[in-house]
Amino acid sequence: MTEIAATKEESFIGKFMVLKGAVRELWLIFGTKILTITAYALVGTSTLGLWLSSDLHLSDQSAGMVIASWSSVLTIFTVMVGSLVDAIGIRKSLLAGFGLCVLARFTMSFFSAPWIALPLGLLPLALGEALQTPVMVAAVRRFSTTKQRSIAFSIYYSMMNVGFAVAAWTFDKVRARLGEYGHYSVPYLGIQISTYQTIILLGLLFTIPNLLITYFGLRAGVEATDEGVKITPETPKYPGENFLTAFFLSSRDALKDWSRIFSNLWTQPTFYRFLAFFGFVVFVKLILYHMYYTFPKFAIRELGEGAPVGHIFGLLNAVIVVILAPIVGALTQKFSAYKTVVIGTFITAVSVFFMAVRPAYFQGLADGWLGNFIGHSWLGLSGPVHPLYVAVVLCVTLYSIGECFYSPRLYEYPAAIAPKGQEGSYLALSMLPYFAAKFFVGSISGFLLARYCPAEGPRNSQMIWLIVGLMALLAPAGLLVFRGYIQVHESGRDN
Repeated sequence: MTEIAATKEESFIGKFMVLKGAVRELWLIFGTKILTITAYALVGTSTLGLWLSSDLHLSDQSAGMVIASWSSVLTIFTVMVGSLVDAIGIRKSLLAGFGLCVLARFTMSFFSAPWIALPLGLLPLALGEALQTPVMVAAVRRFSTTKQRSIAFSIYYSMMNVGFAVAAWTFDKVRARLGEYGHYSVPYLGIQISTYQTIILLGLLFTIPNLLITYFGLRAGVEATDEGVKITPETPKYPGENFLTAFFLSSRDALKDWSRIFSNLWTQPTFYRFLAFFGFVVFVKLILYHMYYTFPKFAIRELGEGAPVGHIFGLLNAVIVVILAPIVGALTQKFSAYKTVVIGTFITAVSVFFMAVRPAYFQGLADGWLGNFIGHSWLGLSGPVHPLYVAVVLCVTLYSIGECFYSPRLYEYPAAIAPKGQEGSYLALSMLPYFAAKFFVGSISGFLLARYCPAEGPRNSQMIWLIVGLMALLAPAGLLVFRGYIQVHESGRDN
């Protein structure tokens, strides 16, 4: 081996070896991230709409509005909860979040009356979830040194996708075992719960270990610095106050800070570029939330009860992203974030059109080796393979490739465009387009299903994905047309 090759190999290995000696809290956060995302995906993505319609007996339209409201509240809580870390610390914030999720998922698992399940289950779940993701991001930063930080966040992103893959596999396995609208007899309790309640109950069981890991494993006041590990007693922002009071007071402070910061941002020309950038990106993000809230009902109605919905989106998407994202990142390292986002959003938007055409166009592929591999070798189906399986797999594969281009770079561009010292404000406000995307998709998903893919009656399901695809194309088109206004030079890269 030449000296140059050895140096390159050492450099590559060294990127991972920097985690040697990392504080145990960092590894615990990686483990809890898998469990957190698994539980979230089991409840808050594919299952949610099905549970609302099947167990709470809401119409497609009503279920969509509930999803829109819940997703919006979740995003608002996530944006506002950052200051809570300063108020009560990382450890207590995570314990509060995991505890709320346990109680919320218990309620959703055993109660199907809307007046109980929604205010005492779904609403607390939004706050519980909000007390996890941003706090865990802060934890990764606090538990890693400067050298460890880059690879630590890369592994954190990978753990997230592992969680989605586990949830997708579990979602299909439970439905295959119990049936789409079956029941499970809970041991020792002598009661039966539905298939979707069983999936939510599994989300609860994935959450309980996080409570134990956090309570017994995470030390309060730990911080990894370049000079070594420091353990300092956590000083609460509001000493002597209980959790609820501290949360209320810190939320009040956060609201005041956001009002002041947001008012100031409107005076900065760069902020309008920021709004334009994410305003266009939100159109391609619509696809993801349609895959969460519209796709499961669409697939079950078109492919039949028990269709492996989780495998053909969640599992496939997660596996491709885990494998391909680092490769794409390495290949596009010298590309500007703006160019990479344009490429990625175009690939992602185009992918939807595989489902916007009649499945009959894919009949030849379904009858050939590709259909045999997808239907029989991978999904374990029997009999002829429905051509829609081929269309969906092609769609998800291309979608995932596009995601590998644009998604990891989305936060790099706001950081590049933000004035010095205001990167945090810009990055935090980048959550707002997701609020818009979730609310919009939740609001229209039920209407699209009722109009073009009803549970009974004639269907024209391709129209749903034609509408979604055309809207998604506004993202790359807008970024290209207004490139001269939105794009700024990014140091160290070719534009």
